[in-house]
Amino acid sequence: MTRPRFTLLLLLPLAFSLGLASCAGGAKTAKKEDGKRYSMQGQIMALDPATKTATIAHGQIGDWMGPMAMEYSIQPDAEFQKLHVGDKIEATVVVVSDVKYYVTGVKVAPK
Repeated sequence: MTRPRFTLLLLLPLAFSLGLASCAGGAKTAKKEDGKRYSMQGQIMALDPATKTATIAHGQIGDWMGPMAMEYSIQPDAEFQKLHVGDKIEATVVVVSDVKYYVTGVKVAPK
């Protein structure tokens, strides 16, 4: 067997193993980013199109946060586009960490 072919045969299992490891690592990271999910009911008090954030006056959010008005990032952008100041909403808050959280799955109540 020639040297290049022999080297290729030795490296093939290593490349395969690394590929599997990177796929598994990616899945692990995605799961971690999912965070804990809570239902939220509230009212849109202000919108900032530049940062895609909304100030939402909301009630108790599970065991994570008491009632207050707070600024939330809205994801994805399509969710932000359906909001107007004064809208009453139901949504999901995804808490990834104490400092990383966002609102998604927004449903605007009919007026």
